[in-house]
Amino acid sequence: MMPILDRRTFLTGAGAIYAGGAFSERLFAKSKVPFFRRVQRPIGLQLYTLGEVAAPDLEGTLSRVAAIGYRDIELAGLFGLKAVEVKAAADRAGLSLSSMHLSGLDGASPGTLSFDSEPQRLADDLGTLGINRLILPMPPFSASGAQPFAGEDWGAAVLRIFTAAGADLWKRTAAMLNEKAAAMKPFGISVGYHNHNIEFASVGSMTGWDILWQQTDPGLVTFELDIAWLAAAGLDPIAFLHKHRGRVRQLHVKDVGASTKPNFAFLMEATEVGSGTLDWAKILPAAYAAGVRHFYVEQEAFTTPPMESIAKSFDYLSKLAA
Repeated sequence: MMPILDRRTFLTGAGAIYAGGAFSERLFAKSKVPFFRRVQRPIGLQLYTLGEVAAPDLEGTLSRVAAIGYRDIELAGLFGLKAVEVKAAADRAGLSLSSMHLSGLDGASPGTLSFDSEPQRLADDLGTLGINRLILPMPPFSASGAQPFAGEDWGAAVLRIFTAAGADLWKRTAAMLNEKAAAMKPFGISVGYHNHNIEFASVGSMTGWDILWQQTDPGLVTFELDIAWLAAAGLDPIAFLHKHRGRVRQLHVKDVGASTKPNFAFLMEATEVGSGTLDWAKILPAAYAAGVRHFYVEQEAFTTPPMESIAKSFDYLSKLAA
């Protein structure tokens, strides 16, 4: 059960957040100082971006990432290594590990660390890594069961399965997030959810996102907003951040190409940050005003070598005045 907030308390707090956020955005809008220098936050990287490169040579990959200038890393698994080995490689590269994506058991190999692992095991490995934020990247479902029909791609097949599952899928996911967050809280680890665009498809009179937002405990569950997938669903990032202040704590800084059309089936033209259609000079201050404190570059497809792409994104972001 979610706690019932006193209306006056909620409105007073929300008003204070909005007022402070609006002031912050006006301040940033006039700034000529690079955004990340002004807010004194590192430019982070979701290491999923370099999965094919990182898996065979994590040590070398992290060293090259650090040489570009990144300092904060969000993991997407352990690349077949032990937590202590991953931590040692990050330390040698001078990188901090601050967040981790873990899929549910349906999306993980047997025996590997997953979102469904016992709280003590999660706490032990995350503690070794120095990570205190655990993120579920999407609702658990059987990827092997997402067999496309003739003429379907994988994304369309997943959308079909999720649509058939209806609101119950999102309600179960919300309950799972609440349960895991309560179990991890004594260890000092927060739990959050990361969106794609499928969350914004209609489920009756609501969306999957609406259900997750309303049925997760605001005192326990946070959100990591993937800006590109939000935009791919046809939504305005600035308006969305205004509406969802306070619980969005992390951001995937990811751009979209001009060919991207609104959809809910995992379709998006990926490109380097600053090379797409999104207005980062407005998005980043709005995100900070909404409560975001961790920013991770991510890219899922490339037309140039991945290391060149993340270097281009870093160069753009490190100079962006906002």
